[in-house]
Amino acid sequence: MIEEINYLDNLLKSNDIVVVSLSGGPDSMCLLNLLLKVSKKIKIIVAHINHNVRKESKDEEIFVKNYCQERKLIFETMKIENYTNQNFHKEARDIRYNYMEKIINKYNAKYLFTAHHGDDLIESILMHLVRGTSFLGYSGFKRETKRNGYIIVRPLINKSKMEIINYNKKNNIPYVLDKTNASKEYTRNRFRIDILPLLHKENNKVIEKFNKFSNLIIEYDDYIKNLVINKIDYIYKNNYLNISKLKKEEPLIQKSIIKEILYKIYDDNIYLLNDRHINLLFKLINSKKQNTNICFPNNLNIKKEYGYIYFNKINNEKPKKEVIKFEKYYENNNYKLEIIEKSTEKSNNIFRLSLKDIDLPLYIINKEDGLIIELKNGHKKVNRVFIDSKIPKGQREIQPILIDSKKRVLWIPGIKKSKFDKDKSQKCDIIIKYSLKEEFLNEK
Repeated sequence: MIEEINYLDNLLKSNDIVVVSLSGGPDSMCLLNLLLKVSKKIKIIVAHINHNVRKESKDEEIFVKNYCQERKLIFETMKIENYTNQNFHKEARDIRYNYMEKIINKYNAKYLFTAHHGDDLIESILMHLVRGTSFLGYSGFKRETKRNGYIIVRPLINKSKMEIINYNKKNNIPYVLDKTNASKEYTRNRFRIDILPLLHKENNKVIEKFNKFSNLIIEYDDYIKNLVINKIDYIYKNNYLNISKLKKEEPLIQKSIIKEILYKIYDDNIYLLNDRHINLLFKLINSKKQNTNICFPNNLNIKKEYGYIYFNKINNEKPKKEVIKFEKYYENNNYKLEIIEKSTEKSNNIFRLSLKDIDLPLYIINKEDGLIIELKNGHKKVNRVFIDSKIPKGQREIQPILIDSKKRVLWIPGIKKSKFDKDKSQKCDIIIKYSLKEEFLNEK
């Protein structure tokens, strides 16, 4: 483990505060031993999770606690009282990382050390290859990962389980064993028990080969991500994806943009998606059907409307109705309305009013059933205006509508003006300008 100790010496600085996730198993006990051998003076916080699923869990917690107390290490622990999710491993992982972040924040730590090793990396890569995942997912995990203001470090990524066991024996490092690791009930265990021994037998440098594979994937993914970053804002804004713009890109960039969007939406829950979901989404994009939708995990509704794809979290609650008194200026996350002195513009983004035609004060509201806008050649339901203008339903819910105190619709900013709008050659008292912070769906 000379290489690992040198790595830690180069990584850490004097007085660094680190949290180490310690289960008491051979991997984490080896990791703690390596940290204790760092030449610089660092502050080690040991964090233990009692998963409370085996009768040995309590004994393991006591073992880790006593080991830390003997070495005067700060010891933190928590017990998971119950599980509610059908996906035990996912729920346990979420609880574990949430707890680790709590400890990191408590001590203002810079690093979280975990004992993932080379065999774990191979298992992760193989499982992802069999199940299907994003391109980056095929890399497994990195030695260092930035996360929420701290860095997750996996110093043992180049070592096999057998090397760790041998190191522990040579250095008389005690540890406990989780008997469930020998059960083939879990997918990862089947890979570990049945496949890994064959790979090690085939090539004694298999961990090195898989690390090279992982790093190559990460290198290519970084290159593609830089391309995507430069294009995605042009193609995807405000939860809308412009299909025609997407299709101008190479197929690889198209897929990468789609996956980047889904990563932003799903974050740590990206594991819920696989290649089937990606293929289903591209079928929707390339379908000749309009106004159709598909449902993804975690209540994500993906709808195709008027040449756009709209990503929307399903919420059974009705959108909150807003009534905002407008005087001189109003701004939110999407747009702003402001009274200006003059303008020669004739677009739907400028509205001219004569005070004798309306009743003050003015109000900004959002979509409401039954609203009618009076036009210079008749009248029309506001909802019909949205349909004729091909405004997706998701945008209709947040679209501002300007009314007067008699609830007469004066203007649907950016979309339609009422009969109360004055021509730029006519006398008016108020000129209102509508501006979007970002380009909305109904772009020209």
